[in-house]
Amino acid sequence: MHSPDLSQTLAKDRHFLQRAFRQPEKFGGLAKVREKYAKSHEIYQKRRQNLPKPQFDGTLPVHECLDDIKTAVQNHQVTIICGETGSGKTTQLPKICLELGRGAAGLIGHTQPRRLAARSVAARIAEELGQNIGQSVGYKVRFTDHTSRDACIKLMTDGILLAETQTDRYLTAYDTIIIDEAHERSLNIDFLLGYLKQLLPQRPDLKIIITSATIDAQRFSEHFSGAPVIEVSGRTYPVDVLYRPLHSTDEDEAEMETADAIADAADELARFGAGDILVFLPGEREIREAADALRKSPLRQNDEILPLFARLSAQEQQKIFHPKGDTRRIILATNVAETSLTVPRIRYVIDTGLARVKRYSARAKVEQLHVEKISQAAARQRAGRCGRVAAGVCIRLYSQEDFEQRPAFTDPEIVRSNLAAVILRMAALKLGDVAAFPFLEAPEQRYINDGFQVLQELGAVETV
Repeated sequence: MHSPDLSQTLAKDRHFLQRAFRQPEKFGGLAKVREKYAKSHEIYQKRRQNLPKPQFDGTLPVHECLDDIKTAVQNHQVTIICGETGSGKTTQLPKICLELGRGAAGLIGHTQPRRLAARSVAARIAEELGQNIGQSVGYKVRFTDHTSRDACIKLMTDGILLAETQTDRYLTAYDTIIIDEAHERSLNIDFLLGYLKQLLPQRPDLKIIITSATIDAQRFSEHFSGAPVIEVSGRTYPVDVLYRPLHSTDEDEAEMETADAIADAADELARFGAGDILVFLPGEREIREAADALRKSPLRQNDEILPLFARLSAQEQQKIFHPKGDTRRIILATNVAETSLTVPRIRYVIDTGLARVKRYSARAKVEQLHVEKISQAAARQRAGRCGRVAAGVCIRLYSQEDFEQRPAFTDPEIVRSNLAAVILRMAALKLGDVAAFPFLEAPEQRYINDGFQVLQELGAVETV
């Protein structure tokens, strides 16, 4: 017995229905199976009719590529969208998917590298669809799930989606998955890209969209067997980059000098006119030191100084997105503000050129958090934060020569991780053998062997 058209049913029911129509006697007879089909079909139709009708105002660069994106998504299982900061891809892609009728058979899952981004992007999309958050658009981050049964778009961190593979191996809750900011190449993103590559043949109805800013697009395309790449132009306003290197070469002195240099750079930027300033710092301690220096500066007495880092409460973080009055705001952020988020009213950026990075030392056999120089790609991301509402100015607290000597891209996390932790995590997630897993960039065999050796010494894995 041939199964009827299953494309008009919920994604989570399709595998069962396919088997049930083939052998109805195993599932209580044909009438029972038809009943199950009718129920699934009815819910699908209802969801399809209730999909929000998105509007596009044509103001974002991504709107110029609407037709190309729609065609690529309709005709291919995987589409790669390469767009600079400010192109609007993060908020507009789920709306484009809605227009194509996605979100009816299952959710449009949309991952972000950070919780703050997942929450704020969900709020923004809901607002653009004229709804309250938690209706058609929900979000799920650690300890919080704001997704209703009727939702069609779900924002989440990539770690949440990865965890869901444990209870939903084929990710049947989704009919579309958008992996945003893939260039961040965190372990979670690399695991997801490998997992999805293995899943594609088993879920021919699943559409995957991978987006990134400073992406090595070709590598992503090859990983997904020549998936089409669509380039979206970035921000529409020019950004002037000024170099103001620190004088001190001694690390401790440079650290003390950085806080004062930020205060001086803020004074310089204030002369360019109104607009808020976004300052990038490596961590919380540096944020507090810079805040103290700015508060002591006689010229900055009337400015509002706001910290932004991952450990802040959601309430504190939300202040950043709702400026009050005309007071100039100086936002002191870690690299949490580097991607996905558009902080309103930012006209100026001060970039220390540093970030806290976790690295594994094979010699010492420990992972350490180091403050390191960021890559050129990350520096461009940071500068791009101020070209979104008007022409901007970015002050880099290092020299142009220093910038040119930096690596082009940030190292993927897997290259700088303790593979013992990676192997354990893969075992916990049931992702199979590390050496056979389709990583975008496979770790070297000797590091895999080292990782196994550490785990065997600890008695964490059984020797084969």
